[in-house]
Amino acid sequence: MDGNPPGSSSRVTLDCPDEQQPLLTTQHPDYHIDPMLSLFKAQDGGAIDPTAHVDPQTGAVIEKKTKAERWFVARLDAVLLLYVCISQIIKYLDQQNISAAYVSGMKEELDLYGNEYNYFTTWFNVGYAIFLIPSQIVITHVRPSWWLPVLETCWGVLTIATCKVHNYKQVYILRAFTGAFEATCYPGAIMLLMSWYTPRELALRIGFYHSCQSIGNMLAGALQAAIYNNMDGLHGMSGWRWMFVIDGILTLVVSFAGLFLIPDFPSKPNPWAFWLRPKHIDQAMDRVARFRRADNKKFTFRSVKKAIFSPLFYFFVVMYVATVLGQGGYSYFNLWLKSLKNDDGTARWSVAQINAIPIGGGAISVVMIWFWGFFSDYFQTRWVPVVVQACIGLVPGIIMSIWNVSDNAKYFSYFVCYLSLATAPPIWAWLSDLNPFDAEQRAFTLGFAIAFYYACGAWSGPLIWPASQAPVCPFSPYRDSYRVVTLTGR
Repeated sequence: MDGNPPGSSSRVTLDCPDEQQPLLTTQHPDYHIDPMLSLFKAQDGGAIDPTAHVDPQTGAVIEKKTKAERWFVARLDAVLLLYVCISQIIKYLDQQNISAAYVSGMKEELDLYGNEYNYFTTWFNVGYAIFLIPSQIVITHVRPSWWLPVLETCWGVLTIATCKVHNYKQVYILRAFTGAFEATCYPGAIMLLMSWYTPRELALRIGFYHSCQSIGNMLAGALQAAIYNNMDGLHGMSGWRWMFVIDGILTLVVSFAGLFLIPDFPSKPNPWAFWLRPKHIDQAMDRVARFRRADNKKFTFRSVKKAIFSPLFYFFVVMYVATVLGQGGYSYFNLWLKSLKNDDGTARWSVAQINAIPIGGGAISVVMIWFWGFFSDYFQTRWVPVVVQACIGLVPGIIMSIWNVSDNAKYFSYFVCYLSLATAPPIWAWLSDLNPFDAEQRAFTLGFAIAFYYACGAWSGPLIWPASQAPVCPFSPYRDSYRVVTLTGR
């Protein structure tokens, strides 16, 4: 291969009917694929890399990575993946700290004895759902390395402002705008990962990124417990208020780093990304060409119309919303713990323990997300992880529907919920697999699915999990229906 004469073609095509466009595959010279035998052969008849195989969606010849490519992927992991993971941890810390604050004195201090806790989430979801798709459109016109840090700065300021609230109405307003500014963070990061990683790398990386939601949730409980024990009453401010201050400061630091660490897209790299050199951009473009990943372009009405009329659009929207809504029960674990009493009427668990116990569930979800991400990439299957988790999720759903069971069964039910929180990574990798040639359609489907989930969550949360009736969940059979939709869709 090193002896290939200058100027000779290094592009490989799949044998296909004349009326079809040949598919671009690898950069090795003089290869072709026998479509009847599915074998790789050189033009002289010799076998080439028997471990290689063809990507079924793009026709790319997938071989073992070169040393240079492995180093490039390691660089992506060390900077891009690490940054979006830290950003997601901070985002989820900001998003979930309302739950930790609620059980750490906020409920009593603001006199929250109705469904105000549910409506905190509802208003957050409303802002998130309304702003997500417009923000997805903006990110195709403005560099992600500018757009994402600006939004992160805005929600960091609002997070700090939450420490000064005096009633639930002020919380509603702040939560709505916080949700609006956070809307692009998750889908924007998924777009970046889809642009830089190949199909055999994607699900695991999305899994690492997605697991940071659980890590953020764990840190929210641990941080609130530490703050409550060490800072409650400091300078006349409650511990739960200090948590919003600390979270907001962390958010501002991460947003500033994004100006230099977000690489934008391979075809339009961030000039401030000091860690990307010209040779790295060349490697990225080579990988894009090898797997025929479409370039990210500006959103147009035509691209939106094309996405809406695609069957894949409805398939992924319904599947994602059904799987995520079916997972809602675990977020009320701390409310149930707060409701438990000893025989003498005293609280069974302290405030610190209420925040700490769910951390074990978060650790379970992190391990499962990593496992299913690796499983999905290694075996190149996307539907198996989704269906298996839907089946697992039915178990706690049934127990919560019955409810009149022992406390041990309820503990078991809540912790089993954490086994089924890994559906998003294989779903988004599946979307990328089935639609590699249209980046706009991928981005719109991704954004709409997440926006639709938050729109549904805005009204379904108070219906299915009313805080005024916590810890009892009288309408949790609706949750099981979401699981059934997932299984039926498959």
